[in-house]
Parts: sequence; structure tokens; C-alpha cells
Amino acid sequence: MEKAKVYFTNMATSFDENLPQKLERLIKTAGIGQIDFKNKFAAIKIHFGEPGNLAFLRPNYAAVVAKVVKELGGKPFLTDCNTLYVGGRKNALDHIDAAYTNGFSPLQTGCHVIIADGLKGTDDVKVPVEGGEYVKEAKIGRAIMDADVFITLTHFKGHEATGFGGCLKNIGMGCGSCEGKKEMHSAGKPTVNQQLCVGCGRCIKICAHDAPKVTDRKSYIDHDKCVGCGRCIEVCPVHAIEEAPNNPNDTLCKKIAEYSKAVVEGRPCFHISLVVDVSPNCDCHAENDIPIVPDVGMFASFDPVALDQACADAVNRQPVIAGSQLDRMPHIHHDHFKDSAPVTDGEVCITHAEKLGLGTKEYELVEI
Repeated sequence: MEKAKVYFTNMATSFDENLPQKLERLIKTAGIGQIDFKNKFAAIKIHFGEPGNLAFLRPNYAAVVAKVVKELGGKPFLTDCNTLYVGGRKNALDHIDAAYTNGFSPLQTGCHVIIADGLKGTDDVKVPVEGGEYVKEAKIGRAIMDADVFITLTHFKGHEATGFGGCLKNIGMGCGSCEGKKEMHSAGKPTVNQQLCVGCGRCIKICAHDAPKVTDRKSYIDHDKCVGCGRCIEVCPVHAIEEAPNNPNDTLCKKIAEYSKAVVEGRPCFHISLVVDVSPNCDCHAENDIPIVPDVGMFASFDPVALDQACADAVNRQPVIAGSQLDRMPHIHHDHFKDSAPVTDGEVCITHAEKLGLGTKEYELVEI
């Protein structure tokens, strides 16, 4: 397979061109106009940001993409699927409220918000995954599968369970319905180290499935109810909740790649990633830590595998920001994301996606 083209521009501006204008020039140069949008529904997959988190992409960027799609004759809409855990995006009504609170209303972006898997996350389509090792039928939000054209607008950042959250994560996990997310997370379920547990109950508050319990001031997890989403691991203040011993994150990353294949196969796709505010954890958190590296720039490609590889490589070339989570961790992997979250490896998802035929890790970076 020949190298994929990944187009890039940095975040420097001038009196003649601001960042929204620069993004528009980037995606037009990268070839978005090659897609036939005429009277086509175009899903723009984005993360609206959990309320309280301020690292999500500004709606101004979404407005640029929607504007270009309209100019090309398309009918754009912003979309995401509901979450598994307790928070501001667990059902469509709260999810739309969160989107509007964070600025993604039609007045700001020029297009509507549609939560792809419906009111309670149950409106999905079962999509066969040809060549899938773990997933035979992916459960994808119906509105996403109903779209004629699929576009991603991704905030590239760290992620505690997948190494980093890039284009493939935005597609695979982001487009899975609630049942789909359960399937992706089902490889392993956490356990509680009773010696470390202080019985604070944070795990109970974050769980949407009533799996953690506290008895005699110690927590335990009911695996019959647990779906394996891992949010309890993230919120435990004493690190008493531990990953399953069978390396579930690698399996999770491979399932994300297989869900991504289900979403993109058989229709025109275009992918945009912004490497800015590179927080160590997902935008699903109701908070965001300071970035681990300086802002890098904006990337676009028809190849989601090459795009993720280019973004990861760009991050690893950056200096570490003092005081960040990455700065507080030992630097032993020569990989910022592995150093920031040592139990994960973001390359697993990229490698599996390449194996599935979603694209290539070999790329040519075209700077504009």
C-alpha cells in the first residue's frame, strides 16, 4: 500500500488568516471537495465535551466544517452516541443540553445536533464486521449509519484506557450505541484491592449500572452488573480499583478498530483531527487536567489510520509541559502516551485497524 497523504497546518495565525479560516483552507486542500455532497446527509462525528470539561474542541471548528459541507451541497449534522456512565450525556435530552451548554447549538454551528442512538441509547443498527476477530456485528447508532457521508472532527488527546483518543477512538467507541459500548468494554471487569479501599463511595456515584457496593466500609464490584467501562478505576482516589488481569485494554483497542471498520466501510469518509489542549484523559471526564504537551496543529486525511499515526508522532516530538500529568510520571517508554498512562498502548488500535484494511500507518505529511 502506498503512503497516505496527511495534511497539516500549525496553529500560527496572521492578520490575513485566523484559525477557522486556516481550518477551512486545510480541509479544502486535503480534498474534501472530492466527495459528492449534493443533497447528501453528512454526519459530523464530534465529542461535545462532558459538562465541566473545557478541553473539548470549540464549536467554531464544527461551524467551519458544516459551512464547507453546505457549500458543497450537503446537509450536515453534528452527532455522537450516548454514554454508559453517569454524567451529562447518558440520554439524548441531557446530551443535547450538554452540547448546547458547550456552544454546539445551531445558532453557533449552523447545523443541528442529532444523538445517533436515540433517547436511551437503544436505537442502533447491527453492522457486519468482515474479518473481525472480536466483533461479528457492531452495534452502531442508527443516525450515523443513515448518513450518506461520514466526517470525523476529533480532539486528539490522551486516554487512560486506549493510550490516546484519536480519530479511530472517535469513530469506534464514539459511534457505538450503549450495547455497542458494553460489547467493546466487556473484555475485562475491574476488582477492588480491599487493603487499599477506604469506602469513600466514589465508585458508586460514577456507576450507571449499580455494580459497586460498599459493605463494612469496603467496596466490591458485582461483575454480573458491571459492564467493564472502567470509570470507577479513574475516580478512585486511592487507586484501590484495579484492571482485570487479562490485559483488557488491548482487546478494547482492537474492538474499537473493528467498530471503526463497521462505520466507515462502503461510503465516503473524511477525517479531521486537532492536536490542541492535549489533556491526559478523555473529554468524557467532567474535568480536564492541564495539557501534557504544547498545541501542535490541525491535521486532515482520507485515511484514519495514517491520521492517528501522524498525530501520535507529532505529539511525541513535543516537549513535556511542566506540572502536567506526563511531567509527574517516569519517562521510560520514549512515548508520551505510554508514559502518561503506562497500562495502555495506543499503537494496538492503529496496528489492528491497518490489519483490517482501514488504512496504512505509512504516511506523507503535507504541510500547508
